[in-house]
Amino acid sequence: MKKTGLLLLLIATAGWGQSSAEGAAVDQATPEGTVVTSASFPTVRYQTPTYADLYCAGFITKQTLPDANFVAGGLHTPGTTKFVKGDLVYLEGSGYTAGAQYEIVRALRDINEYEMYPGEKKTLKATGQPYEEVGRVRIIDTRNSHSVVAQIEYDCDPVNPGDTAIPFAEKSTLSFHSPVHFDRFLPASNKLSGRIVMGKDFDATMGTGQKVYINVGANQGVKVGDYFRALRSYETALGDPVDSLSFKASTAEDTQKRQPSIDPHMFTKSNGPIIHVRDLPRRGVGEIVVIGVTPTTATGMIVFALEDVHAGDGVEMDEVQ
Repeated sequence: MKKTGLLLLLIATAGWGQSSAEGAAVDQATPEGTVVTSASFPTVRYQTPTYADLYCAGFITKQTLPDANFVAGGLHTPGTTKFVKGDLVYLEGSGYTAGAQYEIVRALRDINEYEMYPGEKKTLKATGQPYEEVGRVRIIDTRNSHSVVAQIEYDCDPVNPGDTAIPFAEKSTLSFHSPVHFDRFLPASNKLSGRIVMGKDFDATMGTGQKVYINVGANQGVKVGDYFRALRSYETALGDPVDSLSFKASTAEDTQKRQPSIDPHMFTKSNGPIIHVRDLPRRGVGEIVVIGVTPTTATGMIVFALEDVHAGDGVEMDEVQ
């Protein structure tokens, strides 16, 4: 009987702990002028960044990294050009000491021939140089005067000859975030705002767990652990050469007497209401947690997405901390 009672107590305690975590999303105050529904205030669960998320995220910086230290080859050069965890590689340069750890990074160039959003190439040029974080190595032999031997301890992608070696630095970890109600139509505020200038691997459409680069950084007070909401206006779709086609298609019902027109021109105006896209509310499409910063940029991870997050979407500092 005592064992049965203890078991019931443990089950009740575990259930209370789970319900309290879920309840954190319910205890938020309802904003004035709103009614909380599952559509306008959906309950969302944040994905917690892993080791790979933190150390393989990449970054953009205006400060070009020194490239005097670089990967010159590996144990099976020239037969092997891609090196992974456990492989031995040779590093050229100076300042190496046995046992020291180095991060391997790669300066990137965009091979896409089109822009993912209007002005993308100009914006990226103004934001800085994108880098991929490729892996981490440890120096194991410095006796050769021209190059040292290192072993790859962690790889995000295969290491290539020509990749740059920089001193390794530990990164801050992020703790679990309890579920919350996400205010999908939160009005604009005077909080810090910016833009997603690029996705990792030059992705244009992203979802939960993927990495993005934002054009605000430590100089604006951004720090690791801050949250930004990803935002999109309907004017963005109106200005897109593909998405705008849906606005040009008929939205009326055949039996509708007064058919509406959306931002009409002289010859497209109907006899019904005129809909101005600029008057529609902006919407939140996801939430981003900052996992790395430079003076002028931040690397973020999408911790949840209600719909696709796009390169070019706006971001605004969120109160949820």
